[in-house]
Amino acid sequence: MDFTQDQDVQLIRDAVRSICAKFDDAYWADKDAKHEFPWDFYNALAHGGWIGIAIPEEYGGGGRGLLEASVILEEVAASGAAMNGCSAIHLSIFGMHPLVLHGSEELKQRYLPRVAAGDLHVAFGVTEPDAGTETLAIRTSAVLEGEHYRVRGQKVWTSKALESEKVLLLVRTTPVEQCVKRTDGLTLLMADLQDPAVTIRAIPKAGRNAVASCETVYDDLLVHVSDRVGEEGAGFRYLLDGLNAERILIASEAIGIGRAAMRRAVAYAKERVVHGRPIGQNQGVAFPLAQAHARLQAAELVTRRAGWLIDQRLPAGAEANTAKFLATDAGFEAADAAMQVHGGYGYAEEYHVARYWREARLMKIAPLPQELILAYIAQHVLGLPKSYGDH
Repeated sequence: MDFTQDQDVQLIRDAVRSICAKFDDAYWADKDAKHEFPWDFYNALAHGGWIGIAIPEEYGGGGRGLLEASVILEEVAASGAAMNGCSAIHLSIFGMHPLVLHGSEELKQRYLPRVAAGDLHVAFGVTEPDAGTETLAIRTSAVLEGEHYRVRGQKVWTSKALESEKVLLLVRTTPVEQCVKRTDGLTLLMADLQDPAVTIRAIPKAGRNAVASCETVYDDLLVHVSDRVGEEGAGFRYLLDGLNAERILIASEAIGIGRAAMRRAVAYAKERVVHGRPIGQNQGVAFPLAQAHARLQAAELVTRRAGWLIDQRLPAGAEANTAKFLATDAGFEAADAAMQVHGGYGYAEEYHVARYWREARLMKIAPLPQELILAYIAQHVLGLPKSYGDH
């Protein structure tokens, strides 16, 4: 094994860190409080070419892999942008993976250069009110009529729906009762969002408010057949291709939030003097921070190994799920320790750790809860009987 830092990766870290330094904690606190999308931050990263890092070069992207994408998102989170910053760019950086792998050449030529340039925003529409993480239970339907699909249904937790021109939409094109397997009959469409047939409503939520999470209702939306990704009925299989990668990206973002929280906590522990000594001199303060640091380090190793496996096109289901579980736990522990170190001030928005804490907590339930990760490991790694879910 070679743990030498790759020079290209370090250059990416330095470049992204330099851009993020222009958008401090006060910027993100303001965007979060006002529920404003961080357009100037997004445009700065797009101008630097970082949005298209993982899109193939023939479509205007950087042609790099999951390692580079995860490093960018980790550095964004670690800058203090946390989930607000990551969610602004997450889907553009790696969300087009199903289109890259399975879209027609015409579809890729039409959309990928615009995504790489930062010109096209695409949301991701999978979750439904009555389905939740049970993806195979979705009911949004698409019926082919001539050259168009007629889409009817409802999605929730569609991030960036207000800003996005398109949505990568999972629909059922064959009723489940007519399918041999529940995984059949699902199709991915690149559908229009800013259309009179689509109603978008932001969902009030506890945090990460610079990027809205939305309920979207599709009332006879027409989608041309040329906007279908791959074959009809194969959408669930295409979706699975990106799930392990997404879990590694989420893990990297959680590690980044942990780093941001630790930076704040350690600085405060050195500066805050009580009874004539800095509080960081007390083991009751120092040890939780040391423990949080150690767990972040361990989570990063697991995450990097999982990403390496995917970039080598090797099986990585167990490793990707383990990385998501460990990193989101470690990121939240770091944020929680930072909150505790600050005492009552941790609850005050001006110290920013409350924002980190809220957003780190989100990582343990999105895009899937820790319990589903454990169910996957129990079944697919330990060989125990299947518990529940489509994991």
